[in-house]
Amino acid sequence: MDASKKDAKFAHLTLNANGPIQCALRGQAVLNTPYFNKGSAFPVEERRAFNLTGLLPQNVQTLDEQVKRAHEQYLSRSDDLARNTFLASLKDQNEVLYYKLLQDNLKAMFSVVYTPTEGDAIQNYSRLFRRPEGCFLNIRDKERVFNDLAMWGEADDIDYIVVTDGEEILGIGDQGVGGILISVAKLVLATLCAGVHPNRCLPVVLDCGTDNEELLKDELYLGLREKRVGGKEYDEFVESFVHAATTNFPGAYIHFEDFAVGNARRILDTYRPRMACFNDDVQGTGCVTLAAIMAGLHVSGQKLADVKMVVFGAGSAGIGIADQVRDAIAAEGGISHEEASKQIWLIDRPGLLTTDIDVSDSQKPFVKNAGDWKDKETNLLSVIRAVHPKVLIGTSTVPGAFTQEIVTEMAKHVSRPIIFPLSNPTRLHEQTPQNLLQWTQGKALVATGSPFDPVKGPWGPNGEELTIEVAECNNSVVFPGIGLGCILSRAKLLTDKMLVAAVQAVASLSPALKDENAPLLPDVEAVRDVSLRVAMGVIKAAMEEDLASQEGIPSDDKQLEEWVKVQMWEPKYRELVKVDLEGAGRAAKGELRKAGTVDRV
Repeated sequence: MDASKKDAKFAHLTLNANGPIQCALRGQAVLNTPYFNKGSAFPVEERRAFNLTGLLPQNVQTLDEQVKRAHEQYLSRSDDLARNTFLASLKDQNEVLYYKLLQDNLKAMFSVVYTPTEGDAIQNYSRLFRRPEGCFLNIRDKERVFNDLAMWGEADDIDYIVVTDGEEILGIGDQGVGGILISVAKLVLATLCAGVHPNRCLPVVLDCGTDNEELLKDELYLGLREKRVGGKEYDEFVESFVHAATTNFPGAYIHFEDFAVGNARRILDTYRPRMACFNDDVQGTGCVTLAAIMAGLHVSGQKLADVKMVVFGAGSAGIGIADQVRDAIAAEGGISHEEASKQIWLIDRPGLLTTDIDVSDSQKPFVKNAGDWKDKETNLLSVIRAVHPKVLIGTSTVPGAFTQEIVTEMAKHVSRPIIFPLSNPTRLHEQTPQNLLQWTQGKALVATGSPFDPVKGPWGPNGEELTIEVAECNNSVVFPGIGLGCILSRAKLLTDKMLVAAVQAVASLSPALKDENAPLLPDVEAVRDVSLRVAMGVIKAAMEEDLASQEGIPSDDKQLEEWVKVQMWEPKYRELVKVDLEGAGRAAKGELRKAGTVDRV
């Protein structure tokens, strides 16, 4: 089917990302709206129709020419933080150009627009602040939460909400109100990687104060200047947000991001039975890691049901991975979750988590009998020696924790040890791929939490030099597609079955399935195709569980693929159609993702 026929077939869809768009603005207002602005690429007829002729230089340029100029400006910045700031400014001017620049330079710019550079931007939020982006909700002003969210649109205007309380950001801890930038960044990735419409997304921060003393003492700090509020008052604040969000935007998918260990799982468990919601630190990390493990097991010829796994770092990410692997072991082996949990060992600050240690509810399923470890060391090396794991996961943020002694001990008992140092940013990784491969003579199957260069070494069958590419266990290959699938299906809930479908979609696209020296996960440059497959898997699972409320979803795979593709936003200029301001919708007035001025109760 050619593009024109496909577009016509799905022209009725609200999220159809092709064809003309209505614009009720004129003159400077058009240029000041990132959703409409084309800058020097406005064609002559649109310059005349929208009163732009005297506001732009005469030469009409292409989007590619604009990207070239923007890229040169980007490269002229002195460091990555300055480049991050440049990109944020560009986004505020011209949405299409911003995303096209990122799309054309995705691999080079990914670490600048996201981790680790976004962490630096968050730490410097109050000092780099120029203008606000997103919704700021204040725990001392709970009675305004409903109204403050209502200002962002009508019931059908918002598809995707990312919310954080800023307490545990990207391995850098409590950043208070600066956490709004992680909500912004996650939504950028949802658009970039899965085509979620950028003007239908809403970043939110729940400002509950901060325990970061540097921020509290900083006279430029923009957030609530008091110690972080917890307990009942915190829970009531979160509930007020969820109630307001689901009432104002009943079709929206809610993504919880970078909440502290004590709150992340508890909040997810509270709201997951009520709505389609997701926590990337818990579920996203678990999904992408399980996909990489499945690929590694394929390379090593092992079965998931036989896996023994040690997780070093039992926080939200570590528990999320343990949960996903446990569920998969149970499903493949036909055993209970309780039995599957016996194949997973969690190690945290006290050592191996056993029954004589105070643990959280989410850690309890994996604790080991203290009597079995009486008079034994429970550090990482001792546990490796005792249990002979096939998989070792690092989510500890302890640099260098996977020592040569630990790695070589593991390699004594398994021919292809699967070792994933996942802590990020890069300075916090448990070990480098170079060392892991060197210490195991190239046998280790490695994935990391941050990008690393390919590793060369004499690891061929006859000692010849090989280059091994290292997969990045990047959540961006899974969470955007999951979100897209939930949005397009208008899923009532996000279930385990839907997450399994996402994992299977990612694992099926692993380059290592064809070449054991290739990465265990698809490259970030292939992420749009991966997101398409993930979304399709999620949608089909939602339909099977009768949780898809969107009408007219095709049941045929080929038709479903076309249906999803046509609704994936792309950074391309679309024709602007002139409409009158009176009677125009919020999209035509450039008000989507902008706070309005009318109170709604």
